[in-house]
Amino acid sequence: MRDMAERRSRHGHGHGHGHANVVPFGAGAGGGLQHGEHEQEVKEKKLDMSGLSMDTIPHLTMSLGHITTLDLSNNNLESIPESMIARLLNVVVLDVRSNQLKSLPNSIGCLSKLRVLNVSGNLLQSLPATIEECRALEELNANFNQLTRLPDTLGFELHSLRRLSVNSNKLTSLPFSTSHMTALRALDARLNCIRALPEGLENLVNLEVLNVSQNFHFLRELPYGLGLLTSLRELDISYNSISVLPDSMGCLAKLNKFSAVGNPLVCPPMDIVEQSLDAMRTYLSSRMNGTGVNAKKKKGWLPRMVKYNTFSGRMTPGRKSAHDNSEGFSMSDYHSLNGSASPGFLSMLSPRRLFSPRRDSPKHH
Repeated sequence: MRDMAERRSRHGHGHGHGHANVVPFGAGAGGGLQHGEHEQEVKEKKLDMSGLSMDTIPHLTMSLGHITTLDLSNNNLESIPESMIARLLNVVVLDVRSNQLKSLPNSIGCLSKLRVLNVSGNLLQSLPATIEECRALEELNANFNQLTRLPDTLGFELHSLRRLSVNSNKLTSLPFSTSHMTALRALDARLNCIRALPEGLENLVNLEVLNVSQNFHFLRELPYGLGLLTSLRELDISYNSISVLPDSMGCLAKLNKFSAVGNPLVCPPMDIVEQSLDAMRTYLSSRMNGTGVNAKKKKGWLPRMVKYNTFSGRMTPGRKSAHDNSEGFSMSDYHSLNGSASPGFLSMLSPRRLFSPRRDSPKHH
């Protein structure tokens, strides 16, 4: 195996499944390279060791510093040597999908130029915390594993991440730092056990695709910030236990693909959702503005005090009348209780008595 990889590295040709190949990056692509780029591009190479039915990776004496793409997919690997990963100083794409990996080496944090990492179809229960050091990472695929959690501070460091795909795992939540992944364009967290989406979701101003479907009975509500994702185009919340959509979703002007099938929706009713996206947006917007037919009027305690003459119906300029159940009263509208309690009782409720520090009376000394 080692001789094969090294021999093909020297000759630089002959690739296909069942062989370890090192080929120039972009060779045979059909389009000519610019003369100024040619010298650099021919130095970038791909090491293809996919589909070799390997249980372990043989020791490679060849230099790995020039490898930009390493493909170890579709093998039976249970581990990847720490020393090998540490030697991949210029790797941009690392593909280890469809193996039997139970963990990733901590040395993955040394891959400062890594932009695409695919670890899907393994037996991973967690990702190493050192993955946060891969600050150039733009795409992370970790589907079909046994992940129960992601590193809590993942979003604090991976500012360049554009795609995060963690579907078909056992996640109960997404990291609280997810809201810091401001470059994120696609987030796929379907087929998990997620109970709630992280706070601050509205910070993902570039997010275009969000899929949190098939979390079944675990996911029961959506955060208000979901409706503030101004770039969102596709949203799939199907097969959860969501009964109410946040009114803020009426602001999703760019949304053109939405699925909520398999939810016990009551607000908005499913027939409105199935009617059209515009109908759903109109319904939610009217609720948000308090103009909908079914919009609930807020019944606070202040209007009741108006009824019993504790407050007058006079309002400050620009406010609605008391008959609109408005709570926008000014302090000048306050009236006394008009004898509904004795003066002695009222003195007990004075602000001075209620909020001043308690002092011992002189008569108790």
